[in-house]
Amino acid sequence: MNITTSIKTKIARIDTGEVFTYDTLDISQNEFSAAAKALSRMVFSGKIRRYKNGMYYKPKQTAFGELKPREDELLKNYLFENGKQVAYITGVRLYNQLGLTTQVPNVVRLASRDKEIRTKIGNLIIKPAKSYVDVTIKNVPLLQLLDVMKDFNHIPDMDKRTGVDFLKKEIETLSKEDKRRLTNFAKEYPPKVRALLGAVLESLSLDDLSGSLKASINYLSSYEFGISERILPTISNWNIV
Repeated sequence: MNITTSIKTKIARIDTGEVFTYDTLDISQNEFSAAAKALSRMVFSGKIRRYKNGMYYKPKQTAFGELKPREDELLKNYLFENGKQVAYITGVRLYNQLGLTTQVPNVVRLASRDKEIRTKIGNLIIKPAKSYVDVTIKNVPLLQLLDVMKDFNHIPDMDKRTGVDFLKKEIETLSKEDKRRLTNFAKEYPPKVRALLGAVLESLSLDDLSGSLKASINYLSSYEFGISERILPTISNWNIV
């Protein structure tokens, strides 16, 4: 099967509106030139559209005209490389998705261990954020939980009780192994994150995990979250005010 036939076969399996790249099509380096020509011919014939250099999609016609790819589809291409996750959504966009804020920002933060992702997708402005731990598909939900704790004081219009209840519920539903991994990842985050996680773990009677965090924070330091003991009774054990 030649490269043109191979590409057409692979694209036929892709849904309309779904964005694809050379990686998606599993095109090897020595086939790039032939693949680029094949894709250009398909763009010219209208079978596919070029969103930007190296990114394509199959157009979908509706009664209101042609639909462009959804923003979340376009974002995927910055979250994955060669089938592996290298970045994840964080910041206010994430906190909106989690139901912690009603604000819908036009700036999206993508956290990566060793990449700074800056681009624009439609009306979205993509800016980089720091990942304290290597990004993998399995790690992302845990890192996003820790980011909620890191940004707890800066999540727009979030009620503190709502935020604490969210953390307790999410952590409680984790497997024993993921609770342990979450605790270990927290040790790479700033001390305030370790303090808040420790207080939440202690409130859930997970003393073996909270104990491992206690030694990692300075007992002379205090951590301001604006949380009262009515909301989280264990805060005094972690110098949280």
